[in-house]
Amino acid sequence: MPLVDPVTMSSTVSSTMTKTSKAQSPVGKPNEPAQLHPVYLNSTAASKAARHVFPVALAGLFLAAFNHLVVDPVSVMWTSLPVVTTLQLLYAFFCLPVAGSGSGKNRKHRPGEKKKGGDGAGPNFVIASLLSLLLSLNMTPILHLTMILFGAPLLTHLSHTFLCAAHLSILTCFPLVYVHGLEPGAWASVAGFRAPLDETFGGLLGGLLGAWLGAVPIPLDWDREWQKWPVTILTGIYAGYVLGRVLGGSLLFGKRF
Repeated sequence: MPLVDPVTMSSTVSSTMTKTSKAQSPVGKPNEPAQLHPVYLNSTAASKAARHVFPVALAGLFLAAFNHLVVDPVSVMWTSLPVVTTLQLLYAFFCLPVAGSGSGKNRKHRPGEKKKGGDGAGPNFVIASLLSLLLSLNMTPILHLTMILFGAPLLTHLSHTFLCAAHLSILTCFPLVYVHGLEPGAWASVAGFRAPLDETFGGLLGGLLGAWLGAVPIPLDWDREWQKWPVTILTGIYAGYVLGRVLGGSLLFGKRF
């Protein structure tokens, strides 16, 4: 019986195990989370018209109230918040797909399979919008604290900062909650800035960037009345949100960082 070199035997066994493991391993990565897709707006005629009307309405509302905002920020932010909320609710109703509706609309039924009633009706708009609104408003204290960490007054102007955070929440958080619900994978992509750009995510990025840039004129020695807290911050939020929403839904749609 011929002797077998231990080194040769070891390499042969190792090569065999490597080939076996490659043959048994799956082609893809089953545990890898599915990539988040951009949010496509509803394809109705009303949606196509509304997507252009609502940004103009938000910008017009802010410009019309700007002089009053400089004089009395708290009163204007408080009275305009229900109007902004209504515009966002209408925007969601006409333009945005509610969370969970995509699976029912896009899934192809097998031959002979009966279409379930839930596939046609989809999630209820009233319930979805109310839950999204409540969850978005719950973000207000977190955004308030974040503004303080970024330099907002800590012991004064509490109502100013809180209402400013509420406007930021309604503008940027509500559409995202409405279209993604509580899907962990979607929110991980949003929080990690890995989500594709669309109107909802573009509005969030624009609003946050606008709030940050809005703080630039405050310390400048211009002695202007509109430099007081938080007029420039709110201006940056609205300008950034509208611009980010428009660009995210058009020129930058589907792009990622």
